[in-house]
Amino acid sequence: MLCGMNYWLVKSEPGTYSWTTFVKDGKTTWTGVRNFAARLHLRAMKKGDVAFFYHSGEGKDIVGTAEVVKEAYPDATAEEGEWVCVDLKALKPLGTPVSLAQVKADAVLKGMELVRQSRLSVAPVTAVQAKRLMKLGK
Repeated sequence: MLCGMNYWLVKSEPGTYSWTTFVKDGKTTWTGVRNFAARLHLRAMKKGDVAFFYHSGEGKDIVGTAEVVKEAYPDATAEEGEWVCVDLKALKPLGTPVSLAQVKADAVLKGMELVRQSRLSVAPVTAVQAKRLMKLGK
């Protein structure tokens, strides 16, 4: 992990947009975020930052990593408001998915926004949390 990089968690239901589909696509535009806090996080993402990909709904696992390849710009799917999106490139799957239950039980991870504000679709991850996720995900 590189110094000065930020880490994020992005969520998608597997039936809507799965990790498998993301890997097949190679990259995607992360659109449709309509939460003010999540929008702030999208605006804070920088090119080169790493995002952990979380399957919400079914599964509830962190399954892979992605890289921010284009910083925030207007979301073309928004009918009104100043909503933004970013472009993400699939990096690699975690060797072992990290479940929400593991996150909640882990001393380092239990303070993640994923637990504290579970409805956020885009959330920051600290460098310490990122390192722990990578260790658990082998």
